[in-house]
Amino acid sequence: MNDTLTAGKVETSTDALGVATISFFHPSHNSLPGALLTELAQTITLVGADPRTKVIILRSEGEKTFCAGASFDELIAIEDEAQGLEFFSGFAKVINACRRCPKIIIGRVQGKAIGGGVGVAASTDYCFATTQAAVKLSELVVGIGPFVVGPAVERKIGAAAYAQLALDAGEFRSAAWARDRGLYADVLETAEQLDLAVAAFAAKLAAYNPEALTELKQVFWQGTEHWDQLLVERAGISGRLVLSDFTREAIKRFKSK
Repeated sequence: MNDTLTAGKVETSTDALGVATISFFHPSHNSLPGALLTELAQTITLVGADPRTKVIILRSEGEKTFCAGASFDELIAIEDEAQGLEFFSGFAKVINACRRCPKIIIGRVQGKAIGGGVGVAASTDYCFATTQAAVKLSELVVGIGPFVVGPAVERKIGAAAYAQLALDAGEFRSAAWARDRGLYADVLETAEQLDLAVAAFAAKLAAYNPEALTELKQVFWQGTEHWDQLLVERAGISGRLVLSDFTREAIKRFKSK
């Protein structure tokens, strides 16, 4: 198997305040192959169920890229609709794990978020970013679309802004643009300032009534109970499109750049 598909890691730690940190890493700009997406979703579920956990910080390692989206190596290896469905269901697992998690999840976005990475950021409950954390939904460039992450992104930034990102697929929008539309709660100049803001907010939440936070989380995500089915259906759309001649040619052109 390609080393880029087996590399990467998910790590966790919990401090004395009950602040649990989940960190993921992949050497290819924090892109997430299927196995790593599954591990990340399982970790979010397990940490959220741990009675020691009062609040969760979700972050990636490195400096320049928060998450570059799905693994391109896996994308080009898809041969049938079943494989396509499985591939595009990866981010659905993570989004639904965040949605179902009973603990508030704070996002720490230190760099660019692309494709599925925007979906991960949108699935947190309160997200901090740096000025380097531009966003782009690039799926249309290779002949598919941001179908799986769409509900999470649209929920945060609204239908009009989601359409702008989805259709203008080759262009980044700035962190300030994302903040002004609700994806980010605050944008900081440096990673050091980002870490201070995330830590301070996590400590503040950890001191609140945990039952109240859980109830608030349910209120925040009200109306998304059908996403277990919806996101799989969306994954099926992309799974079909990726097999089309148009998409195959688009992927070849993208690879040759």
